[in-house]
Parts: sequence; structure tokens; C-alpha cells
Amino acid sequence: MKTMLEIGLLLYPGAQLAAAHGLSDLFTVANRMAAEHTDADLPLLRVRHWSAADDGVLRCTLDSHPDADSRVAAVVALPCIGSLPSTATLQPFADWLTRQHAEGVTLTSVCAGAFVLAQTGLLAGRAMTTHWSLAKDLSERYPDVKVDADKLVVDDGDIITAGGVMAWTDLGLTLVDRLLGPTIAANTARFLALDLTRHSQQYFRRFTPRLNHGDEAVLKVQHWLQRQDARNVSLPAMADQAGLGERTFLRRFQLATGLRPTEYCQQLRAAKARELLELTNRSVDQIAWEVGYQDPAAFRKVFNKMVGLSPTDYRRRFGRRSLGES
Repeated sequence: MKTMLEIGLLLYPGAQLAAAHGLSDLFTVANRMAAEHTDADLPLLRVRHWSAADDGVLRCTLDSHPDADSRVAAVVALPCIGSLPSTATLQPFADWLTRQHAEGVTLTSVCAGAFVLAQTGLLAGRAMTTHWSLAKDLSERYPDVKVDADKLVVDDGDIITAGGVMAWTDLGLTLVDRLLGPTIAANTARFLALDLTRHSQQYFRRFTPRLNHGDEAVLKVQHWLQRQDARNVSLPAMADQAGLGERTFLRRFQLATGLRPTEYCQQLRAAKARELLELTNRSVDQIAWEVGYQDPAAFRKVFNKMVGLSPTDYRRRFGRRSLGES
């Protein structure tokens, strides 16, 4: 009799149903790919959906192989597009995940599902990822967790987390790789026309300055930098705009924004450069000059470090057209 491995999909309130159905389909395709290798004796993947009833008890609401015998291999906390439920609402799901983990089940999450996983307390001192726009909130709610939102997938053995809303495809392929092997994962990816080479969501991130910190002097400088596009600015000029001494300004700016002034200006310039690379046909050298870099080589180095792609590769991937620049 074929070995059956169960993957549970956790449908907490607001969980994305498209991800639940998409993962179910992905594992169905993986089973089809595995069945073609009759000499390999590969296990069969069983998918079950889990939701909480009014009494808070989790029950199976969908089963791909009803009445079958299986071992639970992994549980997925799905993404959530809307507002994340309160910690009180999520607690029964976190408790259930904790019990599953104690029985040797691998816990996984996609996007906002990271909050459900973090609420178990099992991530204390460990690394995880989530959607780049949620990283700050996740860090603030669970300060003992190491959030690395640049990574698309963080595989930490017994806990696997994936970043963006659509990263359920990446997590699904990661689980197929682990449970059925890399050949079946690659065949599944090819059948579904999915990219197995994605490793980072760094180049999807957009700089969102922190403006609600309450320091009016720093906010005044931020607005001034925005108008200037952070071009031709200096520390003395910024301190003068704030009406503060340089040392005081440095301390207050970093406290308010979480960045040093130099880093903040680099973020603003990179954001402007992204826009120009996406929407214009100007050369990389012209864009470097326009966003405040006299040395195009320095611009390329900073852009690559901050975005995770060279300017040319970024334009090739996200621009209106490929210009074939070097």
C-alpha cells in the first residue's frame, strides 16, 4: 500500500482561499508527476483544509483522500490579504500548531500567515520571512523573532516561511522537493510554468518612509528631502533644515526613521531610480546622474546592494522594454 503524507492547510479567519485552492492543485499536480515514476515508490500527498468552529475547535472541512490513513508531514498557515485577525482570534490556531509541532509536524507559513506561526512562540530567536510590507509590524508584535523580509523562503528545518502573497507557489514547491524529491518539484514547476530560481523578494520591496514618529523637526527634513529627491544634500544642510546641531540631528533622525541620514537618502534615490528604470528609456548613466550620483559605477554598486539586482537586470525584469544596456 502506498505511503500517504498529509499536508494541512490552515484556514484562519481571512485566510486567502485562492492560496488554499492553488496549493491543493499544486499538490495534485505533484502527485500526478510522482505517479509517472512507477519504479520510485514515491508517497502520495494528501491535502486537508482545517478551520475553527464556533467553539474554537479545529475541524477538517476538505479532504482530498477521505478515510485514508496518513501521517501529517506539514501544516501551512495561509496568506491573508485583508486585515489580520486579532491575537485572541488567532490563539486557537496557534495552540493547534504548537500541538502539531510537538508531534513532529513541519510548520510553514505564507505572507501574513507568519503572524499565526510567530504567535506559537516557537520562532523566538529564529529567522523567518513574511511579505516585505508586513515585516515592521511582525517585528514589533513579536520582537524576539528575527524577520528577514528580503528572502522569499526561509527553510529552518522544522519551520519554513515564505514571503509574498503569491509565494505559496514557492512554499508548495519547497514542500514537494522535501517530500517527493527535487525531480518531482522540477517537473511540477515546469508543468505549472513556475520559476524555481526565485530566491529573493528584495527587488519587490518599496521604500516606505516612517512619517508617524512625532518628531516635527525630523519630519520637516523628510519632506524637504522628498522635494529635493535627496539630491545635492549634506548633513549640515539637513541639520540646518531641522534647526538642530548636527550630533543632535543625527541622533533624533535615526531614532525617528530607523535609518542614518545617508541610508535614508540612498533609499530615496534608489526609489527614484527604480521609477526611471521602469518607465523611461534613459540610459543607466543618465539615471545615475539624475538621482544624484556623479559616478555611475558608485550608483550601480549602491543600487545592486539595496535592490538585489543591477540597474540593467532590474530594467530587464520590470521595465517597459529591454534596452540591452551593459
